Amino acid sequence: MRTHLYRGVLALLVALVFSAPAFAQGIVKGKVVDEKNQPVVDAKVVIQGTARNAETKTNNRGEYVQVGLQSGPYTITVTKDKLIATQKVNVTQGTPAEANLTLQPQATAGMSPEQKALQEAAGSAIDALRAGRDDEAIQKLNEVIVKLPTCSDCYYNLGIAYTHKQQWPEAEAALKKSVELKPTNPDPYNGLANVYNAQKRFDEALAMNSKATELSGTTGGAGGGNAESMYNQGVVLFNAGKYADAKVQFDAATKADPNNANAFYQLGMTALNLGQIPDAVAALQTFLKLAPSDPKAAQVQSSLPALQQMLPK
Repeated sequence: MRTHLYRGVLALLVALVFSAPAFAQGIVKGKVVDEKNQPVVDAKVVIQGTARNAETKTNNRGEYVQVGLQSGPYTITVTKDKLIATQKVNVTQGTPAEANLTLQPQATAGMSPEQKALQEAAGSAIDALRAGRDDEAIQKLNEVIVKLPTCSDCYYNLGIAYTHKQQWPEAEAALKKSVELKPTNPDPYNGLANVYNAQKRFDEALAMNSKATELSGTTGGAGGGNAESMYNQGVVLFNAGKYADAKVQFDAATKADPNNANAFYQLGMTALNLGQIPDAVAALQTFLKLAPSDPKAAQVQSSLPALQQMLPK
């Protein structure tokens, strides 16, 4: 009976090891108004991040909400007719990010025909990127870069397009150029972290993640941003097989944000990989209390009895 018990736990352990952890999920919401402070209905809201893009619309009160976002920096772009507004936000789990925007006419007045054409080309490239037409986006962004070689955002978006296509050398080169042109922008560092993580260059991924966190201003204090930073660093370390170091980060994340269910889940998984059954059970039990409806909860619930039988008497 004991042999069967251990076999069951080992099978669970293998399944968990090969289930790569995802970065935490978050929410962004806000309200869109015009220059007269009136709600703008059915405005298009595009949410662009390093890992995914999302799109929604405002309701009849000018409000919008988007859930299921990974933690990290995003650019919110809202358009309606010839009006536009853009704002950057940092999404973290547990605390919805808020971006309230005021739509204004697009700033093309006074531009030369060449400048207007360049802006339109850049906008067309971003539209292609958001629509998943990566080859088209790459072509258009390269055309813009030829005429405007100091465009850091162009290189950043070019890196994202190459990342979507898993063309890692090209993505790395573009993102590094973006960093060179604007070293205080955290976005390309996050992009490089994703590129390195996908190639299992985990030490480099961790360094880029740390730099992005530093530039985002989320390193201090014990708030949700700090918890998110430690959680994401734990993910990189976990993927690198550095379970002891990952456990330190996940444990710190749970202390900084006791409501971070994903941090408790990953703490339990990491402790399990280290053979630390009491710590694993405690963390997973907390995860179930915080997120009983999470898709991972059923698997955890079914495995806990076997793990609890392995606890020291």
